[in-house]
Parts: sequence; C-alpha cells; structure tokens
Amino acid sequence: MIPARFLRPILLIALIMGALLPLPVVAHPHGWIDLRMRLVLDDQGRLEALQQSWRLDPFYSLVVLEELEREQGGGGLEAALDQLGSEIRDNLSPQGYFTELQLGDERLGLGEVDNYTVLERDGRIEFVFLLPLTEPRVIEGETLSYRVFDPTYYIEVVHEADGNEPLDDALVVGGELVCETRILAAEPDPERVLEAAMLDVDDTAETGLGRHFAETGEVVCR
Repeated sequence: MIPARFLRPILLIALIMGALLPLPVVAHPHGWIDLRMRLVLDDQGRLEALQQSWRLDPFYSLVVLEELEREQGGGGLEAALDQLGSEIRDNLSPQGYFTELQLGDERLGLGEVDNYTVLERDGRIEFVFLLPLTEPRVIEGETLSYRVFDPTYYIEVVHEADGNEPLDDALVVGGELVCETRILAAEPDPERVLEAAMLDVDDTAETGLGRHFAETGEVVCR
C-alpha cells in the first residue's frame, strides 16, 4: 500500500503535472491516459471545440478512488469527484490542457474549459471536458492535426485502442461534414527514447519531452 502522504500528489499531479512518486519504475512514463477525441462543429460546419475524454489507468484510478472514499465526507463520492474535476481543470489550464492544435501550418488558439465532469466508469477515473477554440474555424479542405501530451512525459497519453489499433470512436467528427480521420503513432528520435529510458524516478524530464512521444490525430474534411 502506498503511504497516505503520497496519495494527494498522485491524486492531483499524476493526471496533471507529473509529480515524482516512490514507485518501482525506472523510466518514464509512469502511468497512462486513454484518450477519446470528438471534434465539435457549429451549425456552419466550423470547428468550435474539442470534446476530450481521458481515462486514467487502472492502478492510479484505484488509488484515487480509495483516497476519495476516505475523504468524501458528507457529500458522498459524487461531490468528491466534482471537486477533483475542479482541481484537474485548474491545474491543466496554465498548461493549455496538454493540447496542441494546428490547421495546416497555423497553430490555433484554445480557450478555457468551463464544461467538464469527472466520473467513475468500470473502475477507472474518467475526466470529460469541452475545450473551446478562441474562435470557430473553417476546417474544410485543410488538414487539422492535434497532439495531447504531458510535457514531462511522466504520464503517457494514447488514444483508446484494442491492442495496437485505435478504436473507431477514439477520434470522431460531429456534424455533417464528410471527413477522413487517422491517428499516427509517434516516431521519436532514438536519442529521445534513450533520454526517457535513463530518467529515474527522482529525475525531472526536460519540459517538452512528451511531445516527441505523442500520437498525432489528423482530420481532413471535404
């Protein structure tokens, strides 16, 4: 059992900032998030938001749920999950919600998350949120791409998959546009792989390392 003094860092930072924990692991990453992405279009067919679902891996989910059950108080587990959602949102905000979005060669601006929830599904913690663009954008005829990653690569973010194949609903587009989607596996430079492998649990990765290991989602609508 992990000592109680380490549960709060797991709760807030394993998902969010990558705090270091005394776990029997010798290289990054130390946990993972299963991602589902849905592009939300307005009634003019413009992209207005990214609806993301993050499922925390089973081990960290178990630790978080056990901690929440101990601390839930009179409000019950639902209230504790709501509070957790607020903490996750507040900590992800300064880091752009771990999301980079491009249309062609142009980096798109992202707004702040006001619509979010945290729930327990099949024994795993799931954070679902709507990440708006700063302004809706026409995406028809251009390549839209995104990456979702922890900059320190303490937590790996991967699209929900069955074996090595992403699930059909790991990346979808809402609305009536006819779109092609694909998820590209990361192809990190061998030096980056070695850098990550050499990180001990007491080391802090260079900010930006996670980008080299991030999958890329691509969408082309015609």
